[in-house]
Amino acid sequence: MKGRTWLTYLCSIGLVVLLLAGFGTVLAQQGSSDDPLVTLSYLNNQLTPALLQKVDSNLETKSAQLTKALQAQVDSVLSSGGGSAATKTYQVVTLTAGKTLLGKAGAEVLLRSGTCTCVSSSSPGLLDLTAGTVLENGGKLTANRLYLITADGKGVKAGSAATLLVRGGYSIS
Repeated sequence: MKGRTWLTYLCSIGLVVLLLAGFGTVLAQQGSSDDPLVTLSYLNNQLTPALLQKVDSNLETKSAQLTKALQAQVDSVLSSGGGSAATKTYQVVTLTAGKTLLGKAGAEVLLRSGTCTCVSSSSPGLLDLTAGTVLENGGKLTANRLYLITADGKGVKAGSAATLLVRGGYSIS
């Protein structure tokens, strides 16, 4: 009987050792290079900085593309005469009787003194921004009202010497 107890004891110890070896093998396989175990330190030290760097890189690329496209649009507007530094402020223009001021689309005209009539080959002629009305071809401008030129080639003709404030592109003929 003594031999049997000793044999049972030895088998129990062998079984415990085998179980511990099995658990050790299973635990040793977790977190290997083939099957990594994700930890908080990995997220904080490896993954998050890599993702942030990639996002920053993509943002810089897209920002540069958008800035380039915007600058191309601005250059296009400036080169077409639609917005040079001189057109951002009002200029005093004096017309003698019979002279015509033809503006670019978006130009603004304000009659300060004298008489002028609308010159337009199509409707609407000029928009009276002060009154909120339309001035057709041949209509008389009213002093101290702001008029908007809606298309290239429309403008005003002086009936007598006239002083105008003009903002935007124009030519005098």
